[in-house]
Amino acid sequence: MKILLTGAAGFIGYHLSLALLEKNYCVIGLDNLNDYYNPKLKLDRLKKISNHRKAINFQFVKGDIVNRELITSLFEENSFDIVINLAAQAGVRYSITNPHAYVDSNLIGFVNILEGCRHFNIKHLVYASSSSVYGMSTEQPFSTSHKIDQPISLYAATKKSNELMAHTYSHLYSLPTTGLRFFTVYGPFGRPDMAYYKFTKSILEGKSIDIYNHGKMKRDFTYISDIVDGVIKVLKHAPEKDKKSMANAAYQIFNIGNGKPQTLDAFVRAIENACNKPAKRNNMPMQPGDVIETYADIEDFTNKVGYIPKVNINDGIKNFVSWYIDYYKHNQK
Repeated sequence: MKILLTGAAGFIGYHLSLALLEKNYCVIGLDNLNDYYNPKLKLDRLKKISNHRKAINFQFVKGDIVNRELITSLFEENSFDIVINLAAQAGVRYSITNPHAYVDSNLIGFVNILEGCRHFNIKHLVYASSSSVYGMSTEQPFSTSHKIDQPISLYAATKKSNELMAHTYSHLYSLPTTGLRFFTVYGPFGRPDMAYYKFTKSILEGKSIDIYNHGKMKRDFTYISDIVDGVIKVLKHAPEKDKKSMANAAYQIFNIGNGKPQTLDAFVRAIENACNKPAKRNNMPMQPGDVIETYADIEDFTNKVGYIPKVNINDGIKNFVSWYIDYYKHNQK
């Protein structure tokens, strides 16, 4: 089975590429290697993929999903069975100051992917949505049945737009689509702009860290291996039209989280323990675009595909800190 995986050099894309190769999929990995954060990390991820024992089944293409001609040619030249779209401009706060980057990648780019899937009879499109679509909702846990029409960042608005666009293509063209609302993914080879990455760096270097909302925010932190497990499980569960329903699109949305939210304070303590070093805390108020709590209701995802998160916060953070120390020591030699 052949898969087009966009965002292949990204955090989730890297881990997913390795797991797909283990499962004997053939993967065409697309990534534009942009400089939202240091591209060296992306290149190092690709190097790891190229060293995989089944790397012969992986082909990397440098390019952008915004490039309509490139996307069309990829679909023309390959008989893809499944498309996994992880390519997107990431980051909530970055969207406040750089809105056009989100419109280009998350909207125009996604339309190009949808059009490719439509015209080349893709069996299943799986795409990344986000827990940020729930906005300031106080109804916990977050359920895919909740109304989500009040996003508080442009990033969240583009992710909600992706879900609406996917539904349209599912309805009009019978394209099976699955959207996955990721909840605060963390782990080795993660994104340097994420809080846990910055906290680890500062704690190890003896620098102070900014704790927003005085550490009282809660996040449904989800370890990368659990995320990858969920994505792979859903590949074989493409939605079908419900002929008994008026809304009969081959369309589904799932939360993919841990289901056990932790306070930011507890998260920092886990990093302190893994680093064996206390943090110098600088308590701060909430930032624009942030939400108080994220909490995933994952019952329907568990029932549908058998998704069960396995990694707790302490073990996950230990794995990350161990990787971080090894990676940066190696790269400083």
